[in-house]
Amino acid sequence: MSKRRSGKKKSSYQQGDRYTQKARDEGYAARSVYKLQEIQKRARILQRGQKVVDLGCYPGSWSDYAIKQVGPKGRVVGVDFTAPALPHGVWIAESIYDVTTEQILTALDGHADLMMSDMAPPTTGARDADHYVQIELARRALEVAVAVGKLGSSFVCKVFEGGDARAFQLEAQVHYKVRRIRPDAVRANSREWFLVGTGKKTPPAPWPVE
Repeated sequence: MSKRRSGKKKSSYQQGDRYTQKARDEGYAARSVYKLQEIQKRARILQRGQKVVDLGCYPGSWSDYAIKQVGPKGRVVGVDFTAPALPHGVWIAESIYDVTTEQILTALDGHADLMMSDMAPPTTGARDADHYVQIELARRALEVAVAVGKLGSSFVCKVFEGGDARAFQLEAQVHYKVRRIRPDAVRANSREWFLVGTGKKTPPAPWPVE
């Protein structure tokens, strides 16, 4: 028996775009890898032999790209509820709000050269509410970066534009030289951009874990 078609067309978001197809062709789990790839081309945050933390790492495209960039002498540690299906890397199955400094430092075997986060909440369509929740994730990522990033390290974090975005950027500027990058792979109707911080000015400092 043939299935009845609903007649509803998929949205352009559901259908994907050239980056979605490119990710499939190149074996990446998500199109978001090309955001990181452009950030790398513009800011050179990934180097051979580095120790990298990927917050909210599932399904793994950022971790996959980072593993290839740091090489066999580097280390990538991912934190998320679900571990990516990747043959390399170290995975901590934990909430970003529950993971501890000790867990990350042990997995890294040292302090981080780069902390990166592509974290975002499931969006509801309520722009202010979505922005608030995403900024809270970004602030948590910054706390982790401050705690485990060594002097001179880098920080990359997704931000939804909105009322608190400027304040968050100023918070990050206490610790890093920062710039905004909006990669071409960001969808045209998206409010997201990436804060890229380099040259961490403050030594590692623990943060309170609730």
